[in-house]
Amino acid sequence: MPQLLLIEDDPGIRAALVRALTERGHGVRTSPTGMSGLQDAVDRRPDLVVLDLGLPDVDGCTVLTMLRAVSDVPVIVATARDDEREIVHALDAGADDYVVKPFAAEHLDARIRAVLRRGAGTEPSALMEVAGLRIDPRSREAVLDGQPLDLTRLEFDLLAHLAARAGTVVSKRELLADVWHQPYGGADKTVDVHLSWLRRKLGESAAEPRYLHSVRGVGVKLVAPAP
Repeated sequence: MPQLLLIEDDPGIRAALVRALTERGHGVRTSPTGMSGLQDAVDRRPDLVVLDLGLPDVDGCTVLTMLRAVSDVPVIVATARDDEREIVHALDAGADDYVVKPFAAEHLDARIRAVLRRGAGTEPSALMEVAGLRIDPRSREAVLDGQPLDLTRLEFDLLAHLAARAGTVVSKRELLADVWHQPYGGADKTVDVHLSWLRRKLGESAAEPRYLHSVRGVGVKLVAPAP
């Protein structure tokens, strides 16, 4: 049974989600504040965290940043903030996914199961090398020109997925299905943000790509840099 931590200050929402998620086969603990939730996540190591951004003691994005410094536990941000910049900020801070309030419990449950499947998923186990980029799925280590890359779990999954298909254009729809496990669609912005983050760690940009090349209207491909 997956163990979830719900960090949510609204008692009504908290009670409704505990009931709905428990009925759907999850174990659920709750915390009403950011700092108590952070402590719980560190001490008790849940399988996934559902994090509200509008917390009474500290902003949820700050909690997420603090959590990411010590843990790679999957995090789904649940927020009433539907501003795109807020959502991008949450993804950039390390969220694996987000849902905008109000949402149905069935929707949140589907997102939870998708993120948990992603964590349990498998990519090719063989060592992959593309020019100076070396990716080992077994040890989950990536090295660029002899220097280890500090990648989040999702960044590594995205890079490994593209490296396994080096030279082939991969659509955002395919990335959402195979990396994010959202086969029925999702936000292209999610892919864009993580590609941007990955590019920075590879020492490149969309305007000056080396490994990750966007193909307008189609997707992205990983190739060896031009000499």
